[in-house]
Amino acid sequence: MTAIHVTSEIGKLKKVLLHRPGRELLNLTPDTLERLLFDDIPFLKVAQEEHDAFAKILRDNGVEVVYLEDLMAETLAANPGLREQFLKQFIDEAGIKTEKYKKIVYDFLNSYDDNKELILKTMEGINVNELDSKLRNIENSLVDLVSDESNFIADPMPNLYFTRDPFGSIGNGVSLNRMYSVTRNRETIYAEYIFDHHPEYKGQVDKYFDRYNPFHIEGGDILNLNDHVLAIGISQRTQADAIEMIAKNLFSHKDAKIDTILAFNIPNSRAFMHLDTVFTQIDKDKFTVHPGIMGPLQVFEITADPDNSNEVLVKEMNDKLENILARYLGIPKVELIMCAGGDKIAAEREQWNDGSNTLCIAPGVIVVYERNDVTNALLKEKGLTVLEMPSAELSRGRGGPRCMSMPLVREEVEW
Repeated sequence: MTAIHVTSEIGKLKKVLLHRPGRELLNLTPDTLERLLFDDIPFLKVAQEEHDAFAKILRDNGVEVVYLEDLMAETLAANPGLREQFLKQFIDEAGIKTEKYKKIVYDFLNSYDDNKELILKTMEGINVNELDSKLRNIENSLVDLVSDESNFIADPMPNLYFTRDPFGSIGNGVSLNRMYSVTRNRETIYAEYIFDHHPEYKGQVDKYFDRYNPFHIEGGDILNLNDHVLAIGISQRTQADAIEMIAKNLFSHKDAKIDTILAFNIPNSRAFMHLDTVFTQIDKDKFTVHPGIMGPLQVFEITADPDNSNEVLVKEMNDKLENILARYLGIPKVELIMCAGGDKIAAEREQWNDGSNTLCIAPGVIVVYERNDVTNALLKEKGLTVLEMPSAELSRGRGGPRCMSMPLVREEVEW
């Protein structure tokens, strides 16, 4: 089986990457919510139960579920000399600059014998008090490490359960993303090590974008329409410059089949943070859409410049969204199913809880949050198979089933 193979949003899902929420959620506080990109503090016990229910739905439908923390632990186990490199890079990216403190944190993390426990600890964050209690022989106090904002020498990564964002699967390769905020950009270190060093992925995965590039892009803005057409949102989290950069990389890569990118300019707001929060494909001819993007939505076609391999051609598409999608999918028409049927109040409420953020696991089979009952009833009326998962706590992170999953392998779709 190919290590990465994703050429659509709807092909039967064979393998998916998740991260089970961990103790990083316990390190959220009211004072750090805004900096760590949360609106509320999920109850970890219930969030884990809900996430386990999500994984069970996937497994019950024939999907192989792998976890980020397990793949990273396997990467270190398969490469014994890699632990030192990883820890030093992690410490540097955590913003720990003083050599004395680098050594303190290195020794603390390196004291974890179990690779998975080590990885979970890097995700959880490191409180200064942990170092004071565990390393009592340190002569100097760590007080000067404490800012007014936090007691953490290394911040937690509470957004990690949204595995859609650190990278995006495209064909047989990935976009290893540079993310919008410093808080989340550290998350991509795990995918970097997995793709570079894990026995299953090393040398098997092309990179069409790299986390060290200057512009930010996130996986929630990347949708595979088919093996030749990619949709990317210009959003709060993804810059137009990044889209042009990934377009040039894809068009010039000998093994990439993508020849067209549709760039969707969506409203820049917390509620519409990614393209997949307002727009997802759920069947060959059906999409969920939030009515808030149906006004003056700009869509641009990006193709290779035949006269200059270093440039791309950009053309604004002056047509209805459904016509544009049908044309590039090569089908007669598509149906746009409005979140909550277009009712303004219900749509805004259910959009806030990711009513349009569905995970398609086969054509017409989708995983959704159970709380969006208006939208879910409408989807059932349209003949879709709707698999509902509990979501009281997971939804507090402002991401739905698609956000919480990164497909690694999908079957091809017969159009």
